[in-house]
Amino acid sequence: MMFARSLAGQRQIGHSFNRSLTEANSRYSTVSAPPSVTVRRCYSHHVIQTQEAILPAMNLTTWMSDHISCFSKAHISPLAQHRSKRMILDILGVGMIGSKTEIAKSYRNFAGIVEGFHSNHRASVWGADGLKASMGMSAYLNGASCHAMDFDDTWHPATHPSGPVLPALLALSEALPSSQQPSLEDILVAFNIGIQVQGALLNCSSQARNIPHRLHPPAIVGVIGSAAACSRLLGHGPQKCRHAMAIAASFAGAPMANAGTTTKPLHAGKSARFGLEAAILADKGIEGNDNILDISSGLGAFFEDYNPEKLFNTLKGTDDVILHHQDIALKRFPCHLGMHWAIDAALDTRKQLVHDRGDLIVDFIKHIHIIAPGSKYINRPFPTTEHEARHSFQFTTCSALLDGEVTPETFHVNNIDRQQLHSLLLKVRVITPEKNTPSFNDMYVTVGVTTKDNATFESTCIEPYGHWRKPLSDADVVKKFRKNTDFLNIESQNRLVNLVSRMDKAHTAKDILELLS
Repeated sequence: MMFARSLAGQRQIGHSFNRSLTEANSRYSTVSAPPSVTVRRCYSHHVIQTQEAILPAMNLTTWMSDHISCFSKAHISPLAQHRSKRMILDILGVGMIGSKTEIAKSYRNFAGIVEGFHSNHRASVWGADGLKASMGMSAYLNGASCHAMDFDDTWHPATHPSGPVLPALLALSEALPSSQQPSLEDILVAFNIGIQVQGALLNCSSQARNIPHRLHPPAIVGVIGSAAACSRLLGHGPQKCRHAMAIAASFAGAPMANAGTTTKPLHAGKSARFGLEAAILADKGIEGNDNILDISSGLGAFFEDYNPEKLFNTLKGTDDVILHHQDIALKRFPCHLGMHWAIDAALDTRKQLVHDRGDLIVDFIKHIHIIAPGSKYINRPFPTTEHEARHSFQFTTCSALLDGEVTPETFHVNNIDRQQLHSLLLKVRVITPEKNTPSFNDMYVTVGVTTKDNATFESTCIEPYGHWRKPLSDADVVKKFRKNTDFLNIESQNRLVNLVSRMDKAHTAKDILELLS
């Protein structure tokens, strides 16, 4: 049950991120919060065992709830700490650039209508000029901003793990009384258990190893991970942790049919909000099914091949958190992760063509073929909106061929409607061999361009830069963060980078949030 503290030889990796960052010198004020949320971060395990002596027999739910309750920094190896700090910095930047999108502004308009933004609200809305909302609405809006451009991290089995967790933790932290403010180290611990729970639950299903086609994972495991993280931050014992997960399960689920629409970012937002609210409901004594992770009518309702017993047996013999063994994909491009294979292959094909012919002339291209895994929701021949374009092999391939780059501006409506781009899209044929598995761990994408003189230029991408087997360098993670937050002054950027590199006991969430609002 207790994970090993470290792995020999990995400390150097964990420290390199910290050394590259600028020192921060300032602290920020704290604001008192409503007394309705109880914090028990410092608790006696003897008292918990006495109060919760009658628990169901040991199973996945029991093991997981105890694991959440007992989880500490000692369970996170230096390598996993390093990876999770990269994730935190990345999701802050992605959430900030996402907060500037039209879709995020629409979400804020919605929030203003249904709840309003009042002076007694204490939770920050990122990138909104000091706007404050309730805890739940803050988590909702910031979580949605994290997924507004599909620029957030992706794991295997497939999910977007950070967006449902960090916004919930920061909203909860900011709303707590000043005397009970958790440190950034507390948040790091809670964040890691939120990631751990998501990774564990996805491994209950072999279906989850492929690109999803029925349900969107962040709306299933994300809400459970958010609840687990918030329960840990509140210092819940095992019984309340299990009820927080059970309550969260009743808020879970979202159909993949909404991929490529302005609804999809809400999946991350609602998971952040409802995971937070599930933890608070459990804090107030609301109860759910004691075996929520172990029965087919519990979390098993979302996966046809759900197998909690197999996962339970695996977890009992594991020495480290999943993040230690399985890194995260941090994206270079603001689109569905599958597009990164197509973009990298297209850029290399373009380089070959330009080197041979001196230029890329659209009219001289006879046809384009894309060999990709079969997945209906990312096979969109003629997208008409930015959100459809972010989920289109055809659009991202042709944009990379035409422009030699893919940036946030690529998906602006003016670029989508370009005549040259449309001409290229008409030339595309997508081939989906059965052997090309629709899995981020195993897939490949080939992009080939045949010219009118029947010369063919082709490149295959097996794993794009940013994939967990080919991760972004620390310097490129910081570079991405700075680009995504280029509307902040350099001093604020430096402070944020340094605070995240430390995630120490000397600072609180307020120190970060002062720089995001």
